[in-house]
Amino acid sequence: MNVGIGLPSTIPGVDRESLLTWARKAEDRGFSTLGTIDRVVYGNYESLIALGAAAAVTERIRLTTDILLGPLRGNGALLAKQAATIDSLSGGRLTLGIAVGLREDDYASTGTPFDERGRLFDAQLAEMKKIWSGEERGMAGAIGPPPAREGGPELVIGGNVSAVFRRIAEHGDGWTMGGGTPDQFKEKSAKVKEAWSEAGRDGTPRLIALCYFGLGDGAEEAAKEDLGHYYAWLGEEIAGQIIASAATDEDTIRGYRDAFADAGADELICFPTSTDVSQVDLLADAVL
Repeated sequence: MNVGIGLPSTIPGVDRESLLTWARKAEDRGFSTLGTIDRVVYGNYESLIALGAAAAVTERIRLTTDILLGPLRGNGALLAKQAATIDSLSGGRLTLGIAVGLREDDYASTGTPFDERGRLFDAQLAEMKKIWSGEERGMAGAIGPPPAREGGPELVIGGNVSAVFRRIAEHGDGWTMGGGTPDQFKEKSAKVKEAWSEAGRDGTPRLIALCYFGLGDGAEEAAKEDLGHYYAWLGEEIAGQIIASAATDEDTIRGYRDAFADAGADELICFPTSTDVSQVDLLADAVL
């Protein structure tokens, strides 16, 4: 199983220098990917732009949105163009993780009807696949640039309901669970594989898991501050559960690595709760 690391792009205090230094160091230490988490009504960096900046200072490490809020970005034409651009400029390193999300404020702020997000997402996925295939749209031809990978960037879809599994089988290359336990990952990934097989897809779907971490001095306090603020919209009880799930010592993060590997994950992306660049080395020393 590969281990990736999230960029600190949602954490208050992140800036240009810390983000770019983080990206370079993550590549130097051998992580498989750099990940981003998406939100509109928050002080985070926009995911695709943050990954574009990371792509400019790296050469090997992959770039993963885990996840991007798809329906907030229109009918798919502009998003398809943006994703293909990053994929091309990075040399084919983009994994576009995409889902609908749950926060109504993000939808209201972008003028997107929350109650229609599933329908909008289905149409968007179909539109992007057509665009990436080179379908002509006007006098100038197709919407480009051509992605580095034929058929478009690697596309993984997030969520835990039956509609998600259908979308993966129809449009995707794999699944990302987001938050959850290794046992939940194993249970849901079996449903992903079942939908994949029933659709007659060749091979196997890519399976990605996520966890939060903070190591070293002040790790528990940093996790409480960052995750408590980011997930406050879910209420104190659920936010508290997410805070408690963060790995704040080496034994716990190694346990997550081993448990998700045993559950069948192809990759675990560990998202930080601090902008301190030393977290990259601390995580690498613990799990790589």
